[in-house]
Amino acid sequence: MAEKLNSVQEFYKNKTIFITGSSGFMGKVFIEKLLYSCSDLKQLILLMRPKRGKSQLERIKEFEKLPLFERIMKEKSEVMKKIFIVSGEITEPNLGMSKENLQYVIDNTNIIFHLAASLKLEATVRPNICMNLIATKEVLDIAKNVKKLAVMVHVSTAFCNVEKVTVDEVVYDTPEKPMDVINTAKWMDDDFMASFQKQLLGIHPNSYTYSKRLAEVLVRDEYNETKLPLCIVRPSVVGASYSEPVKGWIDTLNGPGGVVLAGGKGVLRCLLIDDSAIFNAIPVDYAINSFIMIAKEIGTQKERASKVPVYNVTIHKSVAKSYRHMMDACESMRYVFPSSMMLWYPNITLTKNKYYYMFNVILFQWIPAIFIDLLFMIFGQKRFMIHVQKKIAVGMDVLKCFTLNNWDFRTKNFEHLTEIQSKDEYEMFFVDTKKIDINQYYKDSLAGGRVYKDKDPLSTIPKAIRLMKILYVLDRSVKIIFFYFVIKKLLTLTGLL
Repeated sequence: MAEKLNSVQEFYKNKTIFITGSSGFMGKVFIEKLLYSCSDLKQLILLMRPKRGKSQLERIKEFEKLPLFERIMKEKSEVMKKIFIVSGEITEPNLGMSKENLQYVIDNTNIIFHLAASLKLEATVRPNICMNLIATKEVLDIAKNVKKLAVMVHVSTAFCNVEKVTVDEVVYDTPEKPMDVINTAKWMDDDFMASFQKQLLGIHPNSYTYSKRLAEVLVRDEYNETKLPLCIVRPSVVGASYSEPVKGWIDTLNGPGGVVLAGGKGVLRCLLIDDSAIFNAIPVDYAINSFIMIAKEIGTQKERASKVPVYNVTIHKSVAKSYRHMMDACESMRYVFPSSMMLWYPNITLTKNKYYYMFNVILFQWIPAIFIDLLFMIFGQKRFMIHVQKKIAVGMDVLKCFTLNNWDFRTKNFEHLTEIQSKDEYEMFFVDTKKIDINQYYKDSLAGGRVYKDKDPLSTIPKAIRLMKILYVLDRSVKIIFFYFVIKKLLTLTGLL
């Protein structure tokens, strides 16, 4: 006898779901969760392009080999046949789909999840406008023609309203109209548009938050002008998985994961950060469950809301901790999950003083990087440390807006999801972030980053601990010698020696 389906599973039963951004970090977790927990769905249509010489089918086959898909391959491997790939490119008209594939999407789709986005904070304005705004317009245009659309979920970011100290679950206006920016981007090239980027971005620290804010306004305007069943979800920083399908799953260097991994290798020594600010990261499985729940809520509502529904998907205030707490938790596990790829002893200084930050970066990051690359050059080895420091410098520059500021995210709509869940749904599609054990989560995230992103198995921990002890002695020795000569020089110059 078949198990009784809960209301969420019933909603997805026999539904065809069109997903953009399915090959990204969140996208892969989303595919796995839908296929595993909503196995009675009819089909997943994934918009995907070939990448690095691999076809779309080859990329899906690679997914099946990931630890992320281990439980589904063991228990329900047949559901992978429900994946249907359409070739496309998110920045092109009709998402780059052929006429046949476009018509197939229009005729068969019931639910749309628009996850695709450029997360490049350092990118100039036009590429991010194309990826985050124009692509959203293309998805909306397709949605208007879909014959049996129950709901379209647009995935935004909690940080697109950077000037707001308190961020409500509403769409905030922009000085520019989205369509004006789209039309401008269509006839300008990247360099020309970049030439007046500062004026265009205004209050925004980067083109990412700017383009995502405009995309929200575009979705809101479409909601007001049409009868499309639209909604907007705004996850905060999306971190490693909390428990599903495996603890600590992560395969991206975006956000805090990259910072922690770089710090663990000893190449990142200082962060420009307000350590008292709240570190608001939500586990990817919580975020994905919220998408699934939100689509069901909007897709089954009896009365259309007067304003486009918005959900701030962020961790509960009672659980969220400061950057200092997060970094201290990671520091305390230094000898538990050390990296076997350490280049120097890991020790990160936190400061919000930009001059002290620059002093530390020059002294403990750039000078060692130059010295190490010189040694590599002398011994005929490939140099990479200066390149790594350049990437870190760019990353830290664009992240400072987020690490030096604090936001109060209102989450009434998001928290309402737990109120409408049955007991079975509460456990299967968990979104109650009050239940998160934050210190255990940091521990699992650290281990997951080491194993899944760095491909550094736990079996190398004894070796890594020995390496760390050696690097500790070297680190202290170099600092003692350095400051000895500095002090000696100062005493000589002042005539005290």
